[in-house]
Amino acid sequence: MAKYLVIVESPAKVKTIKKFLGKNYEVMASNGHVRDLPKSQLGIDVDGDFEPKYITIRGKGEILAKLRKEAKKADKIYLATDPDREGEAISWHLYHALKLEDKNVSRISFNEITKNAVKESLKNPRQIDMDLVDAQQARRVLDRIVGYKISPLLWAKVKRGLSAGRVQSVALRIICDREEEINAFIPEEYWSLDALVDVEGEKKPITAKLYSKGDNKIAISSQKEMDEILAELKGKDCKVISIKKGQRSNKAPLPFTTSTLQQEASKALNFPISKTMRIAQQLYEGVDVKGQGTVGIITYLRTDSVRISDEADVMAREFISSNYGDKYLSEGDAAKKNGKKIQDAHEAIRPTDINRLPSEIKESLSRDQFRLYQLIWKRFAASRMAKSVYETTTVKISIGDYIFNFATSRLVFDGFELAYTEADDAKKEKQVVLKNPLDESSKLSVEEFEPKQHFTQPPAHYTEASLVKTLEELGIGRPSTYSPTISTILARRYITKENKNLYVTEIGEVVNAIMKESFPTIVDENFTANMEALLDGVAEGTVNWKTVVENFYPDLKEAIDKAEKELEKVTIEDEVTDEICPECGRNMVVKYGPHGKFLACPGFPECRYTMPYLEKIGVPCPKCGKDVVLKKTRKGRKYYGCIDNPECDFMSWGRPVKEKCPRCGSYMVVKGNKIACADEQCGYVTDKKPDKEE
Repeated sequence: MAKYLVIVESPAKVKTIKKFLGKNYEVMASNGHVRDLPKSQLGIDVDGDFEPKYITIRGKGEILAKLRKEAKKADKIYLATDPDREGEAISWHLYHALKLEDKNVSRISFNEITKNAVKESLKNPRQIDMDLVDAQQARRVLDRIVGYKISPLLWAKVKRGLSAGRVQSVALRIICDREEEINAFIPEEYWSLDALVDVEGEKKPITAKLYSKGDNKIAISSQKEMDEILAELKGKDCKVISIKKGQRSNKAPLPFTTSTLQQEASKALNFPISKTMRIAQQLYEGVDVKGQGTVGIITYLRTDSVRISDEADVMAREFISSNYGDKYLSEGDAAKKNGKKIQDAHEAIRPTDINRLPSEIKESLSRDQFRLYQLIWKRFAASRMAKSVYETTTVKISIGDYIFNFATSRLVFDGFELAYTEADDAKKEKQVVLKNPLDESSKLSVEEFEPKQHFTQPPAHYTEASLVKTLEELGIGRPSTYSPTISTILARRYITKENKNLYVTEIGEVVNAIMKESFPTIVDENFTANMEALLDGVAEGTVNWKTVVENFYPDLKEAIDKAEKELEKVTIEDEVTDEICPECGRNMVVKYGPHGKFLACPGFPECRYTMPYLEKIGVPCPKCGKDVVLKKTRKGRKYYGCIDNPECDFMSWGRPVKEKCPRCGSYMVVKGNKIACADEQCGYVTDKKPDKEE
């Protein structure tokens, strides 16, 4: 009979951990949380002391019964849930759900699922950390209050099925604000000038860029200015006027945190955030490695720390020294310097054993598991390696009164780049490489000039990776919240994803407008970041969790009461249209579904006929003269197209207006509070303000 019972969260860990422990240990899984707030009610005493009411999660009764049975037999019980606040809370819930008050119970945690880590944790058992539990309780209660108090308001004012959340609403606002910036952006024209210069002894010409006229840096904003410069340059001699040699070094990257792993996996492997976390969880919980059995091959995946244990650091340095040479070892441990609060609860994400090479265990992993493990392995190895060093040469060339320059670089020492190159670095343009060294006596001649017209670009749409980076920089959410936050607003269809970019849908715009109008505090970035700081204070034992909730709730209740009275319903009645139902002859009405508006027969359920809703904007199609209508892509992104599609293929992301561009004759579109030519090459902008219907 087993003397000891070890309870973990995931069934996947059971097999891994059981292998490390003897026959005296029974290992069982709780399958995540066993108690939570009830779904059918708020479950929090908002009129009293905000005490939460926990109930057994539906479907967990059988699991708890089995755990209770084993707990009665065991002499000692170890709660071995994940090493974070949520894991601590799950241990606390297990303690009460299993009624372990009279049993010998200890909490153990490990950052990696390896034999040494698990056995070491058994030697160092501890009590449940109630500060961490209370921090998780505070987050859960705050999120429940926001969700259960604001969501019904959205149901009443917009449609059922919508939701608001303390973090998701801020994330939605950030995306909406960026979308507004992009829509309001008006491109500005500028020009660049390259000179293709032949160097004696070189097969290919070098490309030098115009920098200045004399000592004055130059900016070209029109074709006219460019033509004047080209006229001055015509027939002028070309010579080297200065050569500056130097050296630059690139620092080794820090090991991965949750955020940086999500960002790099998105860029390098094209993984969505949710996929990265799912596969990382598999690598952490254990995979069956040929010849080694089931073992966890990376450390815990939810962390905002770049700290590495002394043991792992020594192991990495020994590996680098024996495989690459001592010159590849870094001199010291790089530290992350920024103002953001780092919990530092456990290590950065790294391989549990650097000697477990990706190539050697490739056959034991799925393709995606291998790619992610290889990325983590390379990043960790690189983090313990020396800087890469480049020899740089900056050359200035005079052509008449104008100064052009170009730069060359040569890798002197590859350092950490022998093991790893970041996705962004791999895409950078290659530097000019010359066979022969340049000096001031080198003979140069201009082959040709290449003038190029450019337009300033709007801010980029958020991707999952850049949104995670922004949330982290603003201190909104924590490593465990990034993936579920993005998944939620995608699932609610508040945003949509096309070619990695995130776009706001019509329903997302409506929800964001309501939240900004009625609950400005909830969607305020600083307020949400400050709330995270307070939750950190709870975890550190310096702030009482109920005090945080008590201070938050009155203002929220006041805002909800006000919104219920003052906020207008977005869709009060079905809008009747001129479209006739082809099946029963009734005038069709506008309905609002998960994907936005559509036309439906008012005779439902007798008549179930529906069709797409095409909202005319009162502007003739620039191509055929028929109506332009508001449309949406399959994923919910808005655009404008001809009602006669597919016969007419006109489409525009910007909202067209009736008037034509006086400069080029193209159609014009709304850009923020101005009207601009749709043809960016033209660049015409009028000061006229768009009409409301435009």
